[in-house]
Amino acid sequence: MNINREIFRTYDIRGVANVDLCDDVVEILGKSYGTFLPESSKTIAIGRDIRLSSTRIKDAFVKGLLSTGKQIIDFGEIPTPLLYFVIHKHNLDGGIQVTGSHNPKQYNGLKILVGKNTIYGNDIQKIGDIADKLSFRKGKGTLKIGETIDDYISYILQKIPLGKKKIRIVFDAGNGTAGLVLRKLFDRTSVEFKILFEEPDGSFPNHLADPTVPEFLIDLIARVKESNAHIGIAFDGDADRIGAIDEAGRIIWGDKLLGIYSNDVITQQPGATIICEVKCSNGLIEYIQQRGGTPLMWKTGHSLIKAKMKEENAPLAGEMSGHMFFADNYFGYDDALFAALRLIGILTNTEKSLSQLADEIPSYCTTPEIRIDCPDSKKFDVVKHVKQIFQKEYPIIDIDGVRVSFADGWGLLRASNTQPVLVLRFEANTKDALDTIRKCFFEILKKYNFINTDQLRA
Repeated sequence: MNINREIFRTYDIRGVANVDLCDDVVEILGKSYGTFLPESSKTIAIGRDIRLSSTRIKDAFVKGLLSTGKQIIDFGEIPTPLLYFVIHKHNLDGGIQVTGSHNPKQYNGLKILVGKNTIYGNDIQKIGDIADKLSFRKGKGTLKIGETIDDYISYILQKIPLGKKKIRIVFDAGNGTAGLVLRKLFDRTSVEFKILFEEPDGSFPNHLADPTVPEFLIDLIARVKESNAHIGIAFDGDADRIGAIDEAGRIIWGDKLLGIYSNDVITQQPGATIICEVKCSNGLIEYIQQRGGTPLMWKTGHSLIKAKMKEENAPLAGEMSGHMFFADNYFGYDDALFAALRLIGILTNTEKSLSQLADEIPSYCTTPEIRIDCPDSKKFDVVKHVKQIFQKEYPIIDIDGVRVSFADGWGLLRASNTQPVLVLRFEANTKDALDTIRKCFFEILKKYNFINTDQLRA
């Protein structure tokens, strides 16, 4: 059987569910993972999101994994962070989350752990190599059912004491896995809350669960304003990414959220290393420095960030996409439910509003993430070529794509590791400078006839 090797991405396996991840392929992936695991790795957790294809994919993967002799605990429909939680808390030997994350509903995939570590890069490719050879470990595994939601809720409530300040919250679960936990969690607090699109539904009947896309936040913004809420919080489909809306209905992007969390951490740990990724604002870097922390820029990607946190012993990291990673009083992985509770803890222990906290972080003229379709087979070559052009005249950072420094701002181009797109972001001291920087990139990219640059031109 031929497996599309493009599904083996930098930090997960992902493809079109009914094309790239048919039952036979997924069963082989289960066998490949079981063969890749050390012989000593016995007990493996598995969970799934609410996508229409996730149960089918989970069943096929379990079938393959059982044939390699592993003991599997199936936790059913859970957010991705709860899979991480059971592995860390109970010292399990690995885990698989079946999830398409924030991708369109026809996609699905696998987030893969060996021990407590989410694997990436060469390790993902090694699983693909095993699948190609069709030579697998043999054994007879066991399967049992597990439950973790109540245990998880009790654990994080102990970790984050809320203050006495009364606040009103609107959540947007996006019909994703966050809806499995939110009401149970916040019924055990004194906050006043409402939940939009709470019912898990893999057809995503209201909007795709992706808090980085402004059009998917329209309903949340409207409800925050209508109800005079202090904050709105949105989640992606598997609840490892958070988005926030302030009391005025403004989107608080991921780098500003990271700034708010960083102040809380640095207060307790002066000089702490705070990891941000290449799309984050200069304003965030300045703010962390002002507060006495040490900013460190790194590559985009949840697996890559988690590995860097361990290497640097950093208590906090975050991405523009809303992945927030807490090793401060937690396990060091991305958990949007924990991040939501922590943000609410900050708000209930200060007299300041969310907008006031966000406005303490320096702001410049910026664009959100701009995503342009580009074939997987060509996107990395485009980035390489653009880097070669810019580095002749400008300072660059090339740890992930190319971030070009200009006298009055910067521009970024990188290839997405999860979708066939190029990702761009720009920041400058003035609107005119922002337009000039964006035009520099546009003039280069428009030469590629397979790239639609209309969004970049806007």
